[in-house]
Amino acid sequence: MQHTALTPVFVGLRTGLHGLFVALTALVIVRAVVAPTDSEIAVISLALVLLGTYGAGGVAARATSRLRAAGVVWLTALTIEWVVLLWLTPDAAYLVFPLFFLYLHVVGSWWGTIAIIVSTAIAICALGIHGEWTVGGIVGPIVGAAVALLIGLGYQALAREAQQREVLMQELLATRGQLAATEREAGVLAERARLAREIHDTVAQGLSSIQMLLHAAERADGERPGIEHIRLARETAAAGLADTRRFIRELTPPDLDDRGLGSALRRLASTQWAARGLPVDVRVSDAVELPMHVQTALLRIAQGAIANVIQHADAYSAMITLTIGDDRVEFTIADDGRGFDPSLVAAVPGAKSDSFGLQATRERVDQLGGTLTVSSAPGTGTSLTIELTLREAA
Repeated sequence: MQHTALTPVFVGLRTGLHGLFVALTALVIVRAVVAPTDSEIAVISLALVLLGTYGAGGVAARATSRLRAAGVVWLTALTIEWVVLLWLTPDAAYLVFPLFFLYLHVVGSWWGTIAIIVSTAIAICALGIHGEWTVGGIVGPIVGAAVALLIGLGYQALAREAQQREVLMQELLATRGQLAATEREAGVLAERARLAREIHDTVAQGLSSIQMLLHAAERADGERPGIEHIRLARETAAAGLADTRRFIRELTPPDLDDRGLGSALRRLASTQWAARGLPVDVRVSDAVELPMHVQTALLRIAQGAIANVIQHADAYSAMITLTIGDDRVEFTIADDGRGFDPSLVAAVPGAKSDSFGLQATRERVDQLGGTLTVSSAPGTGTSLTIELTLREAA
């Protein structure tokens, strides 16, 4: 039997049934010894055989894992021995009560009920034959049969409910395990996507700047060729190293620690972006009152967008604008480059590795609960507008 919350109840009921059968059989033996008759030896012997049969059936039931055919044979033998013992002494009529429960347990509700009715009739007839027909001799077995029937059927209903609860509990535990695994997997995927966006917007763009600066240094003429480009490349590498270490420590972006979004964007405009030949007009106040995670997201969006402008747009200039209204934020990055058709990029996602920047931007905006609008056409430049509601972004 599977262990459930009701297992102690079932064990207690079965133990009580076994104890009742043994006690009533012992009562028959004691009565035969105290009030000897001509059939005293036969009664005692048959009672002991009845106990042995009952005990053997209990041991066999545990060893054979509930073979119903074997249980029916055992119960039939037990019933025959009881009828013979009842023929010898009316005291055996008390044994019919534990037999009621055995009938219901071994052969089921329908056949068990029929067996209870038949055994009740046998007990009443035996009491009448051995003595006088009395009201107690008739009503007693009937009441006992009714009580046993109600208890037995209730026991079976309780066992079925316990089994159903056990199945539901196993399903619940399995579902909880699957949910936990799904949540872990979703967390891993989200963290991978976050790291991919961070690396793309910082380290990857820094490495791209270093590569372009070193190419410029190689092409430079003079006694000290490209020294300014080499210095900027070294500074960019240092900034990329700092960002990488920050990823490991999972700290707030160092660009925003003390200076805020506007100052961080102007520093990038005067160093990395200017060194790569793109003037960027930053129209963002130094005293921006936005949550730190919102400023971080806007900074990364600007880094990725300007990197795409430098690599693909052939732009002469770019502008970054931040407007804060009543509970709303509008962040715009515009350039005067050659532009592109946004529908073509959306139709072939992932076709080029460089399109990851726009995908990362969309993911960041979605996490903030905002909207991203890309306005561009060939030859007209590009404008990225992010609109946020501060309550949702918080």
